[in-house]
Amino acid sequence: MTRSGLCGIAAACIAGIAQAADIKPAVVFDMGGKFDKSFNEGVNNGVERFKAETRMTVAEFEVTNETQFEQAHRRFAQRGQDPILGVGFTQANAVEKVAKEFPKIRFTVIDGVVKLPNVQSVLFKEHEGSFLVGVLAALASKSGKVGFVGGMDIPLIRRFACGYEQGVKYANPKAELLQNMTGTTPAAWNDPGRGAELAKGQFERGADVIYAAAGATGIGVYQAAKDRGKLAIGVDSNQNHLHPGTMLTSMVKRVDVVAYDTFKLAMGGTWTPGVTVLGLKDGGVDWALDKNNAALVTPEMKARVEAAKADIIAGKITVHDYMSNNACAH
Repeated sequence: MTRSGLCGIAAACIAGIAQAADIKPAVVFDMGGKFDKSFNEGVNNGVERFKAETRMTVAEFEVTNETQFEQAHRRFAQRGQDPILGVGFTQANAVEKVAKEFPKIRFTVIDGVVKLPNVQSVLFKEHEGSFLVGVLAALASKSGKVGFVGGMDIPLIRRFACGYEQGVKYANPKAELLQNMTGTTPAAWNDPGRGAELAKGQFERGADVIYAAAGATGIGVYQAAKDRGKLAIGVDSNQNHLHPGTMLTSMVKRVDVVAYDTFKLAMGGTWTPGVTVLGLKDGGVDWALDKNNAALVTPEMKARVEAAKADIIAGKITVHDYMSNNACAH
């Protein structure tokens, strides 16, 4: 992947199919399973695209607890899998440890930073994409109250929340934001029941649009919105199809392209280590508009969101990154 963003796969990469025997790709999914309808599933979509195009096998492992990350990476490395894709910030420590032990194996980690010569770290400007769905939430809200349900209470998820809050306030300075985090352990990513409970509480307090950045826990938030005729906003992959008519939009994070590019670039001999950060300008994050939510987004709403997007890309709007100072000052 180039540092200029998700520029696609060049002809040189496609020509690398002849070198297919040179790589043995593998992926270690994050907590919640590869069919979490969110973060992991977005990655899996990219993996499936790669498999369909190349007819190659991709070894995979779905963890059930954090202690398995290091074991999974080491086992893959011992088997000669290369490159190995680690999904999620919680894998950074495991990748760093195993990558040092196997310096000839290439690793890519999504949402974490490991500064080693055989590791590629891919980060996203989630605050920029969250700003856009915040604008849309404020414009769609009739009550002037919107909500946010996060997964594990960590700076990364606070980044989502802060970007969302800035977008809400940009569109409606008088809007009120209700926020809840699901928990403080990785179990917070896979608790739809708790997600539904938190969403219900926010709806009862007057919110009529809720953005969930909580992995599989968000499924409960979306169901709660549908049950009450309210609106929800998806995350990571395009989740508009889950409940057409009550999914206002989704903040799309192109982890699918990262997964695809990781293996395709390795196949073509153009995989490179280092840190890559992808934002709106690079096509790394965006908001989703399709047939499932088109009826909920008026031309005026779309124009406001697209104008904000253009201004962020042009540098006219600067979205504060919570992780820059662990505060949501804006």
